[in-house]
Amino acid sequence: MVREKDIRFSRELAIDQLKADLISQLPPDAQVSTVLFEGPFVVIYSLNPTVLMENGDIVKSLARSLRKRIVIRSDVTVRRSKEEARARIMEIVPENAEITGIIFDDELGDVIIEAKKPGAVIGRSGATLREITRDISWRPKVVRSPPIQSELINSIRRTLTSESETRRNALLNIGKRIHRPKVIEDEFIRLTGLGGFSEVGRSCMLLETAETKILVDCGTNVGSREPDQMFPFFNASEFDLTEIDAVLVTHAHLDHCGLIPFLYKWGYRGPVYSNDATLSLMTLLQKDYIEVAARENRLVPYSQRDIKKMILHTITRRYGEVTDLSNDIRLTMTPAGHILGSSIMHLHIGDGRYNLAIANDFKGKRSRLLDRANTKFPRLECIIMESTYGGPRDIMPRRNDAEIQLIKIINQTVRRGGKVLIPSLAVGRPQELMVVLANYFRKHKLVEVPVYLDGLIAEATAIHSCHPEYLSSYLQDQIFNEGQNPFLSEIFHNVDNQSERQAIIYGKPAVIMATSGMLTGGNSVEYFRDMAEDSRNSIVFVSYQAEGTLGRRIASGVKEIRSIEDGRMKMLQVKMDIHQIDGFSGHSDRGEIMNFFRELSPKPERVVLIHGKRKKSQSLGQALSKRYHIKVEVPQNLETIRFN
Repeated sequence: MVREKDIRFSRELAIDQLKADLISQLPPDAQVSTVLFEGPFVVIYSLNPTVLMENGDIVKSLARSLRKRIVIRSDVTVRRSKEEARARIMEIVPENAEITGIIFDDELGDVIIEAKKPGAVIGRSGATLREITRDISWRPKVVRSPPIQSELINSIRRTLTSESETRRNALLNIGKRIHRPKVIEDEFIRLTGLGGFSEVGRSCMLLETAETKILVDCGTNVGSREPDQMFPFFNASEFDLTEIDAVLVTHAHLDHCGLIPFLYKWGYRGPVYSNDATLSLMTLLQKDYIEVAARENRLVPYSQRDIKKMILHTITRRYGEVTDLSNDIRLTMTPAGHILGSSIMHLHIGDGRYNLAIANDFKGKRSRLLDRANTKFPRLECIIMESTYGGPRDIMPRRNDAEIQLIKIINQTVRRGGKVLIPSLAVGRPQELMVVLANYFRKHKLVEVPVYLDGLIAEATAIHSCHPEYLSSYLQDQIFNEGQNPFLSEIFHNVDNQSERQAIIYGKPAVIMATSGMLTGGNSVEYFRDMAEDSRNSIVFVSYQAEGTLGRRIASGVKEIRSIEDGRMKMLQVKMDIHQIDGFSGHSDRGEIMNFFRELSPKPERVVLIHGKRKKSQSLGQALSKRYHIKVEVPQNLETIRFN
């Protein structure tokens, strides 16, 4: 039997040999000082990096032969001082770029240049960027200055730069694991449901090969207070935290990302893969999650310190970039259309022997906020996809009809002197509604009324404004070509404190968007208590209301609610108008799911349905199997299925 010590020694030898082979193929005048594996990248540090940067074919050829992602960085000894580098950047970049910030990362040798017009920093065909690189020997990264500053994004950047040594050490350890040579030749692929299989909530799945174990999502059941319902099945015999190679995050909703810091609390030190928009949003929601739990004397599963560990171990990748997760799995993220940054994960396993796509939550139609989910893949043997609204009666209204209904409710409520409360999640739905309201206001179809944003909605909107590249092509055209950014419309106002909240409640007609979306806590509950007994007011539910939540009870027509105020029980009479509008959902209904599968290219030979109540998933599975003559499975939590 092969001993672990022998395996480790053979892997170290193989990595050393890979480094030696790589250096031998580089031109001597590049003066390579060292080669390191930082996360999924092979990083070449050079005393003369210009030789490699200006002869890109050398690096491209090397990357193809090694089948590795290669990054060129200058050795620390040849970099200009930060003061000199900052001055030279300001001299080289034209003034019309409007640089708003320059941040240096000492450990990685990167310099982040934030500008209102990033194209002017990059220059024609990248000419300005190359000149900066040659002159200062730091590796420039260009980001767009957001129209709305996000304190959360600034905080993440500060964490990454102030803790850059810790992050680099983490990347080096991750890199050793990713680039290790294969030892076990047995070929199998299997999937175990740890949460979100035949249910909605606590999404988590374990994907295994002989060499690699990956978690896809690690969420919590937000509506539950019982640990056995909140957490995925971490006690499953297949799950061993010490053996997990990577965690993939499909998107930032808490039922998909809420427990990732919990893994770091219990010793996980591997990578998390997401895109930068998802990192920002999930950090925002995780921080709020534990703050609300502490305030309500509920279980707090991790600390701010654990969130920080997650940030330092997160490797962000953009749509379309191919990334090695291990020696036998490659990842490519593509748009899912669900919320900002949501991704369909395409996994290329065993040199292409098997290809999986994981579409945990997706939207098959374009919305005002996002383009629709991607359906084109290089190869695809199986797709794992949601079935939340897969039942035969799950038919959502047309988006245009939903918009007209919302505007009608607001106009009628305001004209009779009332206010409209829209309880909402912080991410996705409110930003979609902001685009809708700004558009109708601009066209004079919405009455002149202030729209107040309370809770995390304002910060989540700022994050959206920082990542316009993930927004719909329609919205990008509005922002960049027409100069109309709906998030900056004059009708929107942020609510910053309790006194403002009270002034809104007792003030003139208004629209109020506040978290939480299911009235499970947060400021929306306070607004509801103060507005419920006034028949002039309206409440509009635009998202799913889980069983057991106050939102579900109100939406189902309950007219009397127990309420505790100042320590005393009070019976609240619900006299406000109650509306449910389903057309704004970020999920696909049954017809969209069927159309999504029809448009998949290539067609997979196998489908696994998850993220839905079992009867709905089974009904959808029967319809897919009958129409396309394919194998469809609806596994339950703790079931394991094999793919070969």
